[in-house]
Amino acid sequence: MAQPRLLYFLFCLLITNSISQVIAANTTQNFHYFCDHDNDRGDYTANSTYHTNLNTLLSTLISNTETHYGFYNFSNGENTDKVYAIGLCRGDVQPENCRTCLNGSRTNLTELCPNRKEAIGWYEDEQCMLRYSDRNIFGLMEIGPAFYANNDRNASDLDEFNEDVNTLLRNLSRIAASGDSRVKYAADDKLSGSKVIYGLVQCTPDLEESECANCLYQSIERIPIDCCKDKIGGRVVRPSCNMRFETSFKFYGDPAFVPPVPTGKRNAIIIAVSVVVIVSAVLTYMYIRLNGRNSWTNLETLQENLYDDDNDGIDASESLQIRFNIIRDATNDFSNSNKLGQGGFGAVYRGKLPNGQEVAVKRLSATSRQGDAEFKNEVLLVAKLQHRNLVRLLGFCMEGTEKLLVYEFVPNKSLDYFIFDETKRAQLDWDRRFKIIAGTARGILYLHQDSRLRIIHRDLKAGNILLDEEMNPKIADFGVARLFVVDQTHEDTQRVIGTFGYMAPEYAVFGKISEKSDVFSFGVLMLEIVSGKKITSIQQGEETGYLCHIVSRNVVPFMLFGVGKYEI
Repeated sequence: MAQPRLLYFLFCLLITNSISQVIAANTTQNFHYFCDHDNDRGDYTANSTYHTNLNTLLSTLISNTETHYGFYNFSNGENTDKVYAIGLCRGDVQPENCRTCLNGSRTNLTELCPNRKEAIGWYEDEQCMLRYSDRNIFGLMEIGPAFYANNDRNASDLDEFNEDVNTLLRNLSRIAASGDSRVKYAADDKLSGSKVIYGLVQCTPDLEESECANCLYQSIERIPIDCCKDKIGGRVVRPSCNMRFETSFKFYGDPAFVPPVPTGKRNAIIIAVSVVVIVSAVLTYMYIRLNGRNSWTNLETLQENLYDDDNDGIDASESLQIRFNIIRDATNDFSNSNKLGQGGFGAVYRGKLPNGQEVAVKRLSATSRQGDAEFKNEVLLVAKLQHRNLVRLLGFCMEGTEKLLVYEFVPNKSLDYFIFDETKRAQLDWDRRFKIIAGTARGILYLHQDSRLRIIHRDLKAGNILLDEEMNPKIADFGVARLFVVDQTHEDTQRVIGTFGYMAPEYAVFGKISEKSDVFSFGVLMLEIVSGKKITSIQQGEETGYLCHIVSRNVVPFMLFGVGKYEI
């Protein structure tokens, strides 16, 4: 008797859950929508041909059972009565739940936007989006209208957390953009300190790879501006793409659709991997046989020397090594009164060596992700650079867990200290600003072309331009500099490093790095020097946004066509 009751209870529970899902999918609660956001598409007449075509189109879209990857794009009608519709479900939503969500969106939009020719709506959990219009919306990258939301709780260790969020979303964007015409979706997590960040990005798969990447990259830019700076969770939702991150819970499931690898491509991958493994094994065996049992260490040295034209390694810099106790005494035991600032990899202190020379000491934090390899890279690179517009490395220290770099002391702090302060900015007249721009350009040219090594800085920004007593610029912080051999023109890197807002799109999204990456950062820096405004905090009348976007909307049209406003 107990078993039938249990079955009956489970049956009722299942029915109740199914009904609640249907009700939730058809409610206007937590539903975000826009009815003809630009107010330029007009209305249709009830029972008109357009109205009939719209109803038919939406019914066809909702009832389609052949599409199982969560993306629907259909049209119906001709000429001015033609209707276009797009339905997109999150990559982990199963087909049946997808159609249920889209059906609820159809009900909501037709009720909330009566007789409007264009409308778009999302549920707050982004499980689905539905939009329709009398214009062709297929294959168009559109970033508006949009909505933003965030978790109310603030994150801790903000520098590390914000960097990890951006790194995760950029990596996911690169994966999603490379998807095919059925799915452009990626979700994953990343450890940040003691917390796990969960991230998800998605585009409508009718976009080209570059358009998807551009949409997601612009969405990343809006995180510190519009929604969720320093928050443990947030989302940016747009017609062509959306993204979300959380630390409090994993909000996504397994992908509902995984595109199969074509047989030919699968065989090619197997063959290629097999060949690489076999050849690598043979070469490694031969190398060990020829060079003895200590070759594992030699292999590491050989790999490092591929990027060192002198093959001198850290030993060549022994003359620059300074004992830890000398640096500790020079900085008054790293006292707060000597602290100049806090960088991404640790603190910077002012000090005085026994010979009376003033120095700046960069002390890497114990939890810094800059390991021995990166530290050694910075020492080797900077020690070889000699230019009046570059900060000179005077010495370094590696003792136990301590890693320190000793630089020349530049008295006038960094450019951002002056340029973003209304009072101090008055000290930078146009002659001095031009001098700073020209000097920075000379330093970059030296790094790219005139030095013995080709170096991409990767983190050019106002905070890394130091000013000496005569306000001459000196480029600092080569901790993230990337060493190039002479015949390289670009490189793919899985670890995107730099500062949000200064990074070139192809580097931030795809990891493509070249001299152009620094040139883009230099262009952003020039805009900041000329305007005196930060790249991510511009407000012009009622217009708020990203400095580059405002320049492209106002200054560039004025210069080319005489329209717009010649001001920032």
